[in-house]
Amino acid sequence: MSIAIVQFGGSNCDLDVLHVLRDVVGVDAELVWYKEEDLDRFDGIVIPGGFSYGDYLRAGAIAARTPVMNSVRKQVQDGKPVIGICNGFQVLTESGLLDGALTTNNYPKFRCEPTYLRVETTDTPFTSAFRRGDVLRIPIAHMEGNFYADEPTLARVEDNGQVAFRYVDKNGRVTDEANPNGSQENIAGIVNMQRNVLGMMPHPERASEDVLGSADGLKVFRSMVDYISSR
Repeated sequence: MSIAIVQFGGSNCDLDVLHVLRDVVGVDAELVWYKEEDLDRFDGIVIPGGFSYGDYLRAGAIAARTPVMNSVRKQVQDGKPVIGICNGFQVLTESGLLDGALTTNNYPKFRCEPTYLRVETTDTPFTSAFRRGDVLRIPIAHMEGNFYADEPTLARVEDNGQVAFRYVDKNGRVTDEANPNGSQENIAGIVNMQRNVLGMMPHPERASEDVLGSADGLKVFRSMVDYISSR
């Protein structure tokens, strides 16, 4: 098993993900530069956080148009699991691989702080190790994490059970105060219709070891690895 971690100019969470996959989860992982055009040798893909190309134009817009994303699309069509974290989520929406868009936080400042998430579905390759309703403590670090979709798209995402995570308080309640960026319906992460692509704004790689204050994010990666093993 081998998992690709895609690097763009401005990625800054790539080595964190590499450490979690290699040293904590214990699987082979490889950093892959954005010019790569063939990802067939990999069993899964992570698009990590950062500020690809300085977030010029829109966050993720330039990265979404690099050669490697054509290969990412092919891997998605082949059923392989793909996770986009923070800037990676933005890249996936800009690529059309996920619905909606990530816009500027309702308070237009960079926010870096712990948040609580509620697991909304376990029927994905990324959440199977959780129980529905589990509350996780995972940090955010973004200025453009405000999830937006038009009403028909949002209704479809909700009706199809594509919401993977919501921002909640520590007791698991959906409140305005628990929403750090103004995301519609407190959405923190979604999957595609086929359920093999996940985008999430919080950083599970920064909550994958107890020494970091939380290991709640580790199950996201373990779920992905279990899914790959079962294919």
